[in-house]
Amino acid sequence: MRASRLISLVLLLQSRETMTAAELARELEVSERTVTRDVMALSAAGVPVYAERGRGGGYRLIGGYRTRLTGLSRDEAEALFLSGLTGPIKDMGLTDAGSAARLKVLAALPPGLRDASARAGQRFHLDAPGWFAEADPPPLLAGLAAAVWRDQVVELRYRRDREVRRTARPYGLVLKNGVWYLVAQVGEDHRTYRVDRMVSVTPTGEEFTRDEGFDLVGYWARGVEGFVTSLLSEEITVRLSPWGVRLLRTAVEPPAVRRALAAAGEPDERGWVVTRLPVESLEVAYTVVLRLGPEAEVLDPPSLRALLTEAAERMLALYRN
Repeated sequence: MRASRLISLVLLLQSRETMTAAELARELEVSERTVTRDVMALSAAGVPVYAERGRGGGYRLIGGYRTRLTGLSRDEAEALFLSGLTGPIKDMGLTDAGSAARLKVLAALPPGLRDASARAGQRFHLDAPGWFAEADPPPLLAGLAAAVWRDQVVELRYRRDREVRRTARPYGLVLKNGVWYLVAQVGEDHRTYRVDRMVSVTPTGEEFTRDEGFDLVGYWARGVEGFVTSLLSEEITVRLSPWGVRLLRTAVEPPAVRRALAAAGEPDERGWVVTRLPVESLEVAYTVVLRLGPEAEVLDPPSLRALLTEAAERMLALYRN
């Protein structure tokens, strides 16, 4: 652990030229006293670290010293491609590898480009989880991520309406709206499992040969499309205002929007269109149309129209009072 920290200290000084003990302590997550001891150890080992006193002082490397310890390990190289996803990196147990990779890249850059990481971090941030979602990662995520990286066969115990066991080849992890999913090969088929429903993940000690033609992104996109489409078992007829057409994208899933737009007739003199909107059920349709408010009118079925008429009357009574 200390050897890794000493290397990180040298790489920090190489990438930023001068740093105070407080800055180094913050970056390395240690005390300033530990930084002082580490600097002394580096000096004793022949690394030319120099301490400048006074205001604006700090530690720096003398004479353009450059370490050759900038080669990336496999873990660091793979973590580097996830470096914009700070939350998921931490959840998967890759924080140290990601930090080391970034430091090595910074150390390899010429002085004029070493502020690139800070500039990007100040200007862009990806917040992957959805609103009002639990922030804590599933407890088995880190171990599962390790099996994904190493192509290790695992025994899964998975909780649905009952507990099931599966021998799986873990192909990839997907973070969707704050929820982690595992895409795994079970038998000849690829399947998707929610990580937070897993009871245990046990590596078997066996490695599998990955199908290099498998496209995780494409598989996920097809799965999402198919899942949403399979739920759209009902249709309602609605009139939509021009604003209602635009609001539709915020009220239903993209497959439903595409089908509704494709089925839309010609706009009338006010720009309203009649279309068939696919929905999961009439209960879901009721909440969807309420979200659209006065920008949508249900024409069919009559039972849904009656429910919405009652809701409108109750709302009118509330506001009149």
